[in-house]
Amino acid sequence: MEPDNLSLDQYILSATGAARPKICFVPTASGDAQTFLDRFYSSFNTLPCIPAHLSLFKPPTTDLRSFVLEQDAIYVGGGNTRALLVLWREWGLDEILREAWQSGVVMAGLSAGSLCWFEEGVSDSVKPQELLPISCLGFLKGSHCPHYDGEPGRRPAYHRFIQNGSLKAGYAADDGAALHFVGNQPWKAVSSRASAKVYRVSWNAERIEEIAIETEWLSGAKAAPAN
Repeated sequence: MEPDNLSLDQYILSATGAARPKICFVPTASGDAQTFLDRFYSSFNTLPCIPAHLSLFKPPTTDLRSFVLEQDAIYVGGGNTRALLVLWREWGLDEILREAWQSGVVMAGLSAGSLCWFEEGVSDSVKPQELLPISCLGFLKGSHCPHYDGEPGRRPAYHRFIQNGSLKAGYAADDGAALHFVGNQPWKAVSSRASAKVYRVSWNAERIEEIAIETEWLSGAKAAPAN
């Protein structure tokens, strides 16, 4: 998303602990949009890694499990979260990714690729031009809202759904901010932009509580535990 600022991409690579990690882009949510593939390769070909991508429309192999498990990191792109979940479940990729995650492969992504790992969250893919709750993979507990500062309707919608019980408490992320989990526990927040933050959002029976998590502004790759 930021071709002139690859600090978050470097951070993902550093989280693997490998000197030259294998990183696989999964562009399902965009329907394998060529623009997204071009952005991925133009960025990661400049970094010390071995980039590849996994298409469900033109699979690289009949053995998806082995292909995924040999990666050091999986990077899921943005797009339609609902379509992503349907296709992954049809292909069994959801369970393959869970196995890879449990074995230590780093899971990452933006927009739909950030939302998909949680139990549920806010999405515009359920109904066109409307933000609604969506159930996701559940690797991570609670809910999630990406684009917290990037789209005007996201913050009030997330607050409303948590307040009325449509969504559990969870985490919201500004564009350019990321929350790093180790296993299923939040470990730290990082950002590629000085003003971007991650927030813990919940309802305390009287009002919405929105607590900014201390967020490290990245100046380059930072070493971090895997997964």
